[in-house]
Amino acid sequence: MTTSHPTVLGPADGESVQIGPMGVRFMIGNQLEGGFSLVEHPIAPRGLAAPMHVHEREDEYGYVLEGEVGAQVGDEVIVGRPGDLIFKPRGVWHAFWNAGDSPARLLEIISPAGFERYFTELAPLFEAEDGPDFEAIVALQARYGLTMDPSSIGRLTAEHGLAAPGSP
Repeated sequence: MTTSHPTVLGPADGESVQIGPMGVRFMIGNQLEGGFSLVEHPIAPRGLAAPMHVHEREDEYGYVLEGEVGAQVGDEVIVGRPGDLIFKPRGVWHAFWNAGDSPARLLEIISPAGFERYFTELAPLFEAEDGPDFEAIVALQARYGLTMDPSSIGRLTAEHGLAAPGSP
């Protein structure tokens, strides 16, 4: 479906989900016939948004709106500040986090569109009463061409002074 008239999405508009310390606000997606999707990621202070992972099909461009966003792209570790653009190409292992003690916000352009639906499907798997459904999460990641390295969580948390997963 394409949009044939101007549309305004206000700063509080759009559906949102929360996945651990990272929120996802859906801004633009499949209405662009596959061109790209745009999501906003508010990230809690010192929160690990995503451990090391790699996409088979998508490139990601993270534009920092607020705070400090750390990223590891391949072997390089960088910190982006407001106005900086962090490029995470498909096929390259990467991770990102809030590198500061105050909230961070990142606009994420994902090309091509479609991967934004992953977040919609992932959120309920983290909200299960018995804790995250890791078997279902791995199956979901495979459907979206995503490979994640959960063993990187401890290293990233220790090296960058991040909050331990599940801590306030």
